[in-house]
Amino acid sequence: MDEIVSLCKRRGIIFPSSEIYNGMAGFYDYGPLGAELKKNVKDAWWKNFVTSREDVVGLDSSIIHNPATWQSSGHLDGFSDPMVDCKETKLRYRADQLFASPIVLTETAEAIGWVCVQEGNDADMVKDAKKMAKRMMKSTEHKGKAIEAWNFRDLTEVSEEEMSMIPSPGSGEPTLTMPRDFNLMFQTNVGAMSDGSSVAYLRPETAQGIFINFKNAIGTSRQKIPFGIAQIGKAFRNEITPRNFIFRSREFEQMEVEYFIPPGDDVWQPFHEKWMQESKDFLLSVGLREDLMGWDVHEGDSLAHYARACTDITFRFPFGVQELMGIAARGNFDLTAHTEGSGKSLDYYDDETKEKYIPHCIEPSLGVDRLILALICSAYAEDEVNGEKRNFLKFSPKIAPVKVVVLPLLKNKEELVSVARELYDQLKMRWNVSWDASGAVGRRYRRADEVGTPFCITIDFDTIEKDAGVTIRDRDTTEQIRLPMDEVIPYLSKQIDGY
Repeated sequence: MDEIVSLCKRRGIIFPSSEIYNGMAGFYDYGPLGAELKKNVKDAWWKNFVTSREDVVGLDSSIIHNPATWQSSGHLDGFSDPMVDCKETKLRYRADQLFASPIVLTETAEAIGWVCVQEGNDADMVKDAKKMAKRMMKSTEHKGKAIEAWNFRDLTEVSEEEMSMIPSPGSGEPTLTMPRDFNLMFQTNVGAMSDGSSVAYLRPETAQGIFINFKNAIGTSRQKIPFGIAQIGKAFRNEITPRNFIFRSREFEQMEVEYFIPPGDDVWQPFHEKWMQESKDFLLSVGLREDLMGWDVHEGDSLAHYARACTDITFRFPFGVQELMGIAARGNFDLTAHTEGSGKSLDYYDDETKEKYIPHCIEPSLGVDRLILALICSAYAEDEVNGEKRNFLKFSPKIAPVKVVVLPLLKNKEELVSVARELYDQLKMRWNVSWDASGAVGRRYRRADEVGTPFCITIDFDTIEKDAGVTIRDRDTTEQIRLPMDEVIPYLSKQIDGY
């Protein structure tokens, strides 16, 4: 993970926000390449789920809604995470991200203490727990004794008596409070006054903006159910402990569809399964590695009270398997709640069945930043070319921040540079392309590889003296082909855009 974070900063993909002021936890800025990558990912999602379909329309709702929105949706009362405080260091932690286990001697089955580690992949958690146990046992008569396997539980599952023995990661002593709820919404004030009447909130999700615009969208787009409303937008959550780079941050971007369907116990499941498959197909199409993906079906207590079903697409990040995207069958909870809260009807009259009902919905929800991180993890690769180690990013041409780099063989030969410039000017009218004329060609190839540029085009003396076209090098295979100048754009269009 450290290598990926370093690469992102070094090559202008992602920077810590406000870095000259020592940064601000949970906030990140996208650099020149990151901004292009992010735009390409959002454009690919929008094209796939909105403009290429007849049954989905777009929306761009405001970040701040009338506060009654959040009262009706349940966010004011129930949008919280369990939090514990370290009474000594004053540090705060999410209780469900701290895992404790007793230290049990193998020989006697006696519990001689506890360890407490932060959530991570299994290997890292075990490693941290062993270090903590070794440190604790070193000063006792149990030094060097064998211990049983760890039985980790997060801190929402421990009793008050157990908590009194569990050491804080900050102090190393049992100084943690019992878990309590912490509301995640950012509060602000609207207007000149700063009293209770001016209180508002930055939206913690984009979905509610879709629900409160249901009537507007269906009335103006002349859609009929089943149909969807899609939105890409910023959301804000005051995370207790933002961590794992851009995976869990306080300002993030979501891509969501609320797909409205008729009610009925036998209706939602085929739509849910269809959206699960279409969501996975999209993730594969933008370059996610299938061997790092999985499914996680929510059941029992892990299922939201209003949801009929929810299945996550998971991804194996360097810090462990985590949720990447959720596909939920939300029922009609939201439209019903906003009907009751606003006093305005959000029902739908079906011309075919002559029925009036409040639609149910399927919600495929995907975080842009999490997808960016997953794509970088999928794309990061190492190999050897001509005896040299090569680090590069295997971005799909569809989402690569720079599609092509144009390389004149020599920068001091005007006849080469002028032909290369002409081609460069033609290409940049279609895609984001770069120009690199400094250094040996091999070194320029490596620079392009490291930022994920899929194609390098070299203009050499054969191009101008023999009218032999240009050399196009493929990033992944390093193989080169020669094409006439008039075939370059059709070739690249097929490779990048698919047509």
